[in-house]
Formats: sequence, C-alpha cells, structure tokens
Amino acid sequence: MKSLPCPCGRALPYEACCGILHQRFDESGRLSAPDAEALMRSRYSAFVLNQLDYLLASWHASRRPAALQPNEAGLKWLGLEVKKHLRQDENHATVEFVARSKLGGRAQRLHETSRFVREDGAWFYLDGDIA
Repeated sequence: MKSLPCPCGRALPYEACCGILHQRFDESGRLSAPDAEALMRSRYSAFVLNQLDYLLASWHASRRPAALQPNEAGLKWLGLEVKKHLRQDENHATVEFVARSKLGGRAQRLHETSRFVREDGAWFYLDGDIA
C-alpha cells in the first residue's frame, strides 16, 4: 500500500512526518515535536485528520478550550504554507502560516502568527494573531 503524503505539505509521507509525532503522543501521552514549526505542522495535520485529543494536548493548559468539535461536514483542507518560524529564545517561538480550506464551495484562508512556549521539554501552542 502506498503511503499518503503528509497533510502539512512537507514532501514526506504522513508516517514519516507528522504521523511520527501523532503516534508517539498516542503511545506515551507526551508531545515530542522538536520545535514550534514541527508542532504547528502536526497541529495542522491533526485538524485535517480530526485528531482532537492531539489538538487539545498540544494547546497550552492556560489557553486550552474544554473541548473541540470535529470538522464540519464537507470541510476540505487544501494546504498549509509556513511563512516564517522565529525563535525568540530557548522556550518561546512564533510561526506565521497560511492554511487554506474549502467549505460549501467557498474558499477560506486563515493567516495567523501563532505563539508557542516550551515547558518541560515539550512545545505547546499558546494563541495567535489573525492577519
């Protein structure tokens, strides 16, 4: 069986890209992204694949919602473009990205600069500013 490409847009199969991070989380309950960009890409892939447990776990506890709803029926994720990844220091970073989707025949575009923090060796999504 041929492996599917990773939803995050890297030229790798899912199993060799975000799938590794999702699998490690499922096995250990601990996040293992090496940097904020990898976590952001794995979160995008988790949105595409409706992996709500991973999304909640990767959200910083201070900002984490109580629950998430699955993707709306008919939502199609079209792609991710990471524009910039900046590390402010060892434990803080930002990632600017554009995520494209389509729902009910209407194209949607989310352009965000997200803030990430690293605690106890794990990166977490804090929040973001939508452009």
